[in-house]
Amino acid sequence: MPQEQYTHHRSTMPSSGGPQVYKVGIYGWRKRCLYFFVLLLMILILVNLAMTIWILKVMNFTIDGMGNLRITEKGLKLEGDSEFLQPLYAKEIQSRPGNALYFKSARNVTVNILNDQTKVLTQLITGPKAVEAYGQKFEVKTVSGKLLFSADNNEVVVGAERLRVLGAEGTVFPKSIETPNVRADPFKELRLESPTRSLVMEAPKGVEINAEAGNMEATCRTELRLESKDGEIKLDAAKIKLPRLPHGSYTPTGTRQKVFELCVCANGRLFLSQAGTGSTCQINTSVCL
Repeated sequence: MPQEQYTHHRSTMPSSGGPQVYKVGIYGWRKRCLYFFVLLLMILILVNLAMTIWILKVMNFTIDGMGNLRITEKGLKLEGDSEFLQPLYAKEIQSRPGNALYFKSARNVTVNILNDQTKVLTQLITGPKAVEAYGQKFEVKTVSGKLLFSADNNEVVVGAERLRVLGAEGTVFPKSIETPNVRADPFKELRLESPTRSLVMEAPKGVEINAEAGNMEATCRTELRLESKDGEIKLDAAKIKLPRLPHGSYTPTGTRQKVFELCVCANGRLFLSQAGTGSTCQINTSVCL
């Protein structure tokens, strides 16, 4: 190697006597991109913080609750109108003192009472066409606890002192009815009617029919029977009229009288016979045939 080249090569080689310094970092376009991403992240954090503060302000978040919903020692307190999109489970629901509690639904409101096995024991459904209640027994009581109405599979009990039927056509009982008293309103008529079947009134100690301020009528199509097995039938009135009784054919000689004798056949049929000096019932026995 020539002397000049060797000298030039030694001058270009780094000196091994002192410490060597290397530059470490991000330079150029990488540094600018990093600053841009850091700035973008700070902007997103500020936007999220502002949105969080705005949501808290709009929803009225406080230490006690959110919006109209307040958390109290006794439970949750909800003010204003609320809408539940899923079933609501609660031990007790009550309104504020002095205010009413309303349940509104577009279709129906259903209240279910469940047992430990989540089986429905009692159900109340209020729909657009009817109010339905399902259970073993239904009772209506007063504030003092007196029974007003009760219904189960065996019987229906009306515990009120008076049951009033305000319908124009009255009420229809397809089977028997048991009551100590049937009375119409003052100045109103009382009608007991069976259009296609018989009407039977029975009582172990007696049946009393009383019209204090009017007339009493009993009308039937075929037979009207008054029967007393062990006692008697008593007609107590100032006047008793039987205008459609049949007349006998006997006419006594002499002046025709307007006095008749009431006769009874062996089969119980009544008929009139024109009175004479003696009994004329035996002469008109043809009526009894």
